[in-house]
Amino acid sequence: MPYWAERKFTTLRSSSPRDEPNRIRFEMNDLGTTNRLLLVIVVPLIFYLLKELSFIFVPLFFSMFIALLFLPLMRWFKKKKVPNALSVIAVIGIIAATFHLGGRLIKISTSELLSVDNTFVALAESKLLGLVVSLESFLGIERIAGVRVIDHYLKEFNVFNNLGPTVEMVGNTLTMTLMTAFFVLLLLAGSINLQDVIQTVFFRRKYASVKVFRRIEKDIIKFIRVKFIISFFTGVGFTLACLFFDVSFPVFWGLFAFLINFVQMVGSIVSVILLSLFAMVELDTSGTLLAFILVIIGVQVLMGSILEPIFLGKTFSINVITVLVMLMLWGYIWGVPGLIMAIPITVFVKIIMEQFPGTKVIARLMSGTTAGAVNAR
Repeated sequence: MPYWAERKFTTLRSSSPRDEPNRIRFEMNDLGTTNRLLLVIVVPLIFYLLKELSFIFVPLFFSMFIALLFLPLMRWFKKKKVPNALSVIAVIGIIAATFHLGGRLIKISTSELLSVDNTFVALAESKLLGLVVSLESFLGIERIAGVRVIDHYLKEFNVFNNLGPTVEMVGNTLTMTLMTAFFVLLLLAGSINLQDVIQTVFFRRKYASVKVFRRIEKDIIKFIRVKFIISFFTGVGFTLACLFFDVSFPVFWGLFAFLINFVQMVGSIVSVILLSLFAMVELDTSGTLLAFILVIIGVQVLMGSILEPIFLGKTFSINVITVLVMLMLWGYIWGVPGLIMAIPITVFVKIIMEQFPGTKVIARLMSGTTAGAVNAR
């Protein structure tokens, strides 16, 4: 048979209906490989943009979570036929009153810190000296005799050298606060519709987008409310413990515990360690100090490990490994704001992944339900 005839026969034979399923399967595998390669390229690019444009995305995400808290109230106002402008003004009034109350607490705690006398400073320095000397002898560190501990370890610390970064940090915080307020106004006024954004990005059908948006709204509102209540009572517990054991600055430590408790897992550990170290200055007897430490640990365990999981329920059963990974990831990308928003973002991603068969297994693994993940396969 001539070469051209053999080539034509081979072409006709390869395009026969019998080989059509193999050709379709090959093209689908080719398309799947291309999609995976694109995913490997796109995901790091997205995280890079999130990090570089943090001055936009941090206020935007903060404003989204704040707006979600007030969306049910805005819908209630709309149902009662209250004008949209008055509804927005009412919500702004609630937010302003909350910030005013927080400012008053900060003012009280600041006045506590400013009322420190020289006796307390001298006592703190002597306790610090004893602790540092013990650590130096344990680690084999030698220090020049006669040199103060603070002067030795903070000799390179200069207030004026660190003034620039401090001013920059304050400026960035103020800018992000104003941008957050601006985005909140846009979201509450309806200029940016979160449901439409979810529908455009993830879904084609409006019913599916509405259903998912309502679930995201319900779960994140529940998480923020429970976290706020747990953090509030944690702060109250720390304040009462300081008052009972006569530890200075009870309002400051209560406010500190309230704020840092929004950082999942890490915040509770930091608050207990710092307050325990501070209590070592004032509580002389080891038994009293141990009792105080056990009380504040008990407050954290009761609030964070018992009551919070009960109030959140099984819908927020996120694997501990997932929590740690998300804390490290968003902490690296956005710093402290990323640590605060890591869990709400994880809840959002988990709900979105549960809607698609290809990512449902990942969502189950994030929840820690490995048996369900195996069955889903």
